[in-house]
Amino acid sequence: MSITIRAQGKLLITGEYAVLDGAEALALPVRYGQTLRAQPIQSAATLSWMSVDAHGNSWFEATFALPTLDLQHTSDPSTAQRLQDILLACRRQQADFLSTSEGWAVRMEADYPLPWGLGSSSTLVAAVARWAKADPYTILFETFGGSGYDIACAFAAGPIFYRLDEHQTPCVEPAPFDPPFADSLFFVFLEKKQDSRTEIRRFRQSASMPEDWLKDVSDLARQCAAAQTLQTFAQHLRQHEQLLASALRRPPVQEVLFDDFPGTVKSLGAWGGDFVLAASPLETEKTQQYFAQKGFKTCIPYRSMALL
Repeated sequence: MSITIRAQGKLLITGEYAVLDGAEALALPVRYGQTLRAQPIQSAATLSWMSVDAHGNSWFEATFALPTLDLQHTSDPSTAQRLQDILLACRRQQADFLSTSEGWAVRMEADYPLPWGLGSSSTLVAAVARWAKADPYTILFETFGGSGYDIACAFAAGPIFYRLDEHQTPCVEPAPFDPPFADSLFFVFLEKKQDSRTEIRRFRQSASMPEDWLKDVSDLARQCAAAQTLQTFAQHLRQHEQLLASALRRPPVQEVLFDDFPGTVKSLGAWGGDFVLAASPLETEKTQQYFAQKGFKTCIPYRSMALL
């Protein structure tokens, strides 16, 4: 029987870095994601894997022997090792996963430009774990690491509050984030993808956390979700940026790149790359023109990105 599983990407509105240590975060599942299509084959006892981009072009291929999951061939050994780690982690939870000599052909299809990020790793983990009927959080923690908020977004129906409790157990709650000022919000791609694992290591090595910062970050997640005006929301974003700037000992992105922007710009996820959120008093066309003139041509309106 063929399998089709779609996992959504994500953006972290508040709580970057702090969510790793138990702060509550506001996270947004997005319209973009990846779809896993698995088809049983009788011709060979192998798992044949192909990952394709939004244009249908292959960017990764690998073949694993079944049922051992030994790697036979790949176009990218590093990516193949990660995929094998995920498959074996699923096998540890579900011993019958890919445990026979029945072959499978898998095609993993992204529907967005891969440099955007948006959770290419988390959507992979979420989709494979669902196929295996395994716990995706455990798979993530054993392979890529991170907080797990991206796993929570993979199948969420809308915005969520996410935190790790004192036992590192994920706690997920629907967030009533439906801003009446949504037409004034934009996601701007900074034209480079951050490596989340590298940024987490850097955070652990150099961050200096202010007292009560986890509580303050958690409070801001709730305040952002509850904001009813663009002005109030932007104020909370600026407070969040200053709080993280103090912890990371780095200037906020608006000071570095957009100091003449008439609205507010906030980093999303690892600082220095991927997407930023712009809260803009300008009309859509003028907002997009501003960022294009700065060299950032991907400026996506909130309603075109968010899963509503």
